[in-house]
Amino acid sequence: MEVALVIVAHPDDEVLGCGGTISLLSRKQAVHIVILGEGISARYARREEADRRALEHLQEEAREVASLLGAQSVEFEGLPDNRFDEVPLLAVVRRVERWVEALKPRALYTHHPGDLNIDHGITFRAVLTATRPMQGCPVHDLYAFEVPSSTEWAFQRVSPVFRPNVFVDVSATIETKIRAMQRYAGEVRKSPHPRSPEALRAGAERWGSVAGVEYAEAFELIRSIR
Repeated sequence: MEVALVIVAHPDDEVLGCGGTISLLSRKQAVHIVILGEGISARYARREEADRRALEHLQEEAREVASLLGAQSVEFEGLPDNRFDEVPLLAVVRRVERWVEALKPRALYTHHPGDLNIDHGITFRAVLTATRPMQGCPVHDLYAFEVPSSTEWAFQRVSPVFRPNVFVDVSATIETKIRAMQRYAGEVRKSPHPRSPEALRAGAERWGSVAGVEYAEAFELIRSIR
């Protein structure tokens, strides 16, 4: 069975970026999720002040989401939230390399670098480094996705700009994506916020109109080896 790996910075990024695609892929492939960061510790003045129970609850929500989407596993690396730039890039790369080596995914999905969030950009850089096409690298297809309320809020001032060229028809799984996002009770927002159910559905409908389907998720293909 082919393996797909999703590597994201925070809990909820996997849903926002490619939740419908995960649900679709999991019907035929083994899908694994790796979440590099804690997710909420940046809301505190100091990282050590973060409520450990809140962090544990967020991880439990992520496990429920993974199960709902059909992923076989979700793992947590516990990097400091919105402080990835305080961690040596090599240390982040090695964490990614370990999962690539262990799971041997053929396809890997991660953040697009043209993003407002520093953790998202570093995640992309680490993934790109860890999957450089050397002999023996299992990753043949590397995809980058947008994250609502982060990619578009860069207002095309963070380079490179997101230019999707691959679209996945998620008409059959868009409602699963919406339900999965709602499991992250502390992250869902009311309309017209980009993370509201209405906005997520509208965003998928917009990309669907570009691709000629009802609902779609958009990706930029970074590289593909055939």
